[in-house]
Amino acid sequence: MNFAESAWSLLPPFLALSAAVVSRRVVPSLALGILAGVGLLAGGDLLRSVDLLWSKVTGLVWADGELNSWNLYIVGFLLLLGMLTSLLSLSGATQAFANWAIKRIQTARGARLTTVFLGIVIFIDDYFNSLAVGSVSRPITDKLRTSRAKLAYLLDSTAAPMCVLMPISSWGAYIIAVIGGILLTHNVTDISPLHAFVAMIPMNFYAIFAIALVVVVAIWPINLGAMKACERKALSGDVGGIQQTLADDQLPPLANGHVAGLLVPIAVLVMATVVALIATGTQTVLADGGELTALTALENTDVGLSLIIGGVVALIVAIAMLVPQQPKLSQLGNSLVVGANSMRGAIIVLCFAWCIGSVISDLKTGAYLASFVGDSIASNWLPTLLFVLAGIMAFATGTSWGTFGIMLPIAGDMAAATDIAMMLPLLAAVLAGAVFGDHCSPISDTTILSSTGAGCDHIEHVRTQLPYAVLVAIVSAVGYAVMGTSGSVTAGLMTSSLVFALLVWGLKRGVREV
Repeated sequence: MNFAESAWSLLPPFLALSAAVVSRRVVPSLALGILAGVGLLAGGDLLRSVDLLWSKVTGLVWADGELNSWNLYIVGFLLLLGMLTSLLSLSGATQAFANWAIKRIQTARGARLTTVFLGIVIFIDDYFNSLAVGSVSRPITDKLRTSRAKLAYLLDSTAAPMCVLMPISSWGAYIIAVIGGILLTHNVTDISPLHAFVAMIPMNFYAIFAIALVVVVAIWPINLGAMKACERKALSGDVGGIQQTLADDQLPPLANGHVAGLLVPIAVLVMATVVALIATGTQTVLADGGELTALTALENTDVGLSLIIGGVVALIVAIAMLVPQQPKLSQLGNSLVVGANSMRGAIIVLCFAWCIGSVISDLKTGAYLASFVGDSIASNWLPTLLFVLAGIMAFATGTSWGTFGIMLPIAGDMAAATDIAMMLPLLAAVLAGAVFGDHCSPISDTTILSSTGAGCDHIEHVRTQLPYAVLVAIVSAVGYAVMGTSGSVTAGLMTSSLVFALLVWGLKRGVREV
């Protein structure tokens, strides 16, 4: 019996998500969803289920007759980042930076704003954003008693929203490539894919207001839902998290730690990664004989390999800067081992998330959800409908990029069948909904890496971020309803802005300054 692209295809994500929320244990919950998924794919045949499960597990490393380079690169980068962070702690640079920052950043508000600023500036890639900004900001927010849960929210709500708005990012390049195919399919030749992407920026209500809300939360401590308890604990000195300090299992930090020991390796990490992104994209374009531009270079870049290159270069620089402090080889080796080990939990969760993502893809859960978009729905409700549906799909599948791949062509077809002028608003609604669903999903890899970057318990991050994401989604849905009804992007954006301002005013009343 074929359960693919049917209501049964919703069972694995439903089991995984509900079990994760109830038990707060991510790995067993994902395992439950994976087992249910392979059982459905095998039609209940036990031996075939075991064979499928084995193929999914081995596919994490070896797929289609070759190494799964993307997965290996991401795991490798996590290990490198863990080792780099541990070395910075051993050198005393992390503590020196925290002491330096506290002299200049003396309030929790300043720590939050610093995190948001870095998250907005570093928009090349969401993985890199969450992990790199988390490494820099964590010592400051810990010292100034901001909870790890709040830090994870600040990271997650600046990473994907910024990447989806910026054409010069891994997300932007991918989306522009997809949009180009859609415009070509429907003979839309009066606008280029890049121009279309830029024109869609003010229509991406969720990304815009997610960033606006994170700035507001950084300025005023608006704590919704479970975030209240986390922030109360932080004020008493318990910031929470799963890795209070990476150096707990190491020898004490070396003497004479200095701020440059932290800033230089992180700066090298950023610069080396950006250079590698451009270089790998350039190499691919030239090898294929295409036209080399900044956009085509980013469109064809190898993000995983670039992260590895940046991580290796930064690690070498960190070791070189550590040499004058004369560490013992045992100290250096122990630091690297502890740093790599600190990422073990995140890597395990990420591998399980990749596995259930593959199962859900085979079950065509996204295609089943997309089938609910019918021809009988009034065109003025299409932006809102696509926003909600893309959100549900990204939540259930744990992937915004996968949602883009399925829903953007559908949105293009719907616009062509109703009103071609609605093409860009419908595409923008899909982008917004996918980021919203991704923010809420416990099985999203970007959500996992944001909690990793903050050193926060993963389910706690999902629980504490959810009220903020839902609030922004409500603001966005109102905007899409107005935009669809009026046919005016300005009217939709202004209405959303008004609703957002009223909600923030209501939430801010009575908030105590921190």
